[in-house]
Amino acid sequence: MRIAMLAPISWRTPPRHYGPWELVTSLLTEALVARGVDVTLFATADSITKGTLAGVCPRPYSEDPTIDAKVWELLHVSHVFERADEFDLIHNQADFVPLAFSRLVETPMVTTIHGFSSERIVPVFQRYQDRVSYVAISDADRHAELRYAATIHHGIALDEFPFDPVGGEDLLFFGRIHPDKGAAEAIEASRRAGLRLTMAGIVQDRAYFERLIAPAIDASRVMYDGPVGGTARTRMLGGSRALLHLINFDEPFGLSVIEAMACGTPVIARNRGAMPELIEHGVTGFLVDSLEGAVEAIARIGEIDRVACRAAVAARFTVDHMADRYVSLYRTLLR
Repeated sequence: MRIAMLAPISWRTPPRHYGPWELVTSLLTEALVARGVDVTLFATADSITKGTLAGVCPRPYSEDPTIDAKVWELLHVSHVFERADEFDLIHNQADFVPLAFSRLVETPMVTTIHGFSSERIVPVFQRYQDRVSYVAISDADRHAELRYAATIHHGIALDEFPFDPVGGEDLLFFGRIHPDKGAAEAIEASRRAGLRLTMAGIVQDRAYFERLIAPAIDASRVMYDGPVGGTARTRMLGGSRALLHLINFDEPFGLSVIEAMACGTPVIARNRGAMPELIEHGVTGFLVDSLEGAVEAIARIGEIDRVACRAAVAARFTVDHMADRYVSLYRTLLR
């Protein structure tokens, strides 16, 4: 089986710190290669893989302002389609632009839809759904006007997330600093609970950060460590009392949620989007509908067994489980 894996080029594959789409693409690519699948990864030229790397864009456009996103995205996407006849299947992880090339080649195509940035992009998916097989990353993110070949949850490399049976005293916010992610709500919930909050993630909305986040950072009750990757990431995820994930949008998945649980850290999340598919209320965390509910959940966090959090991820959200589902889908489509 020869697979062309098309990654986004906003970040490196795998990302240095932030880049959830690129991270999932990397995890799947490496798992497929380990299974003996012939995978060519189309990604930035500085990407790392045990498969075959095919990169025309020298660096990620979110890391290098000299890289024009539109120009290099077109060069990147056209690269894979110009080589389409070399592969049995193209797996697109790079949103809607590659769909417009799908009828120009005979190679079957799978697209993992990582979420919808806007309803305005849905017509593109509608136009090509007779040609491309769509995968949803959660049942919650299935669009009513689209047909899907499968729902396949993301998986993580469990052995890269050491289990911490004790955790720590501080609460944690881990994600991009943006109103959608509930950073300000995490600060307020931790303040009401009388606990310290550690925050990590890229600043995606600078005005929001300056208005609501920066004034609260005092190195005493609220600490901000910026983007965090590598072992510092796993230490932070495991060494916390709970992850506060008080989102203000219908999140398609939420990698930090299962990463925290893998380390044994329970999650307190707004009951929206995919959260009910990831968190078992009262077992691996709490699903809440308000700030008051979050504060009440913080007081009850001692009821959660950290072993159960780890076990839930091991049972449902490993990279092996994800890769097995995709291989099964590939075989079905190729038959």
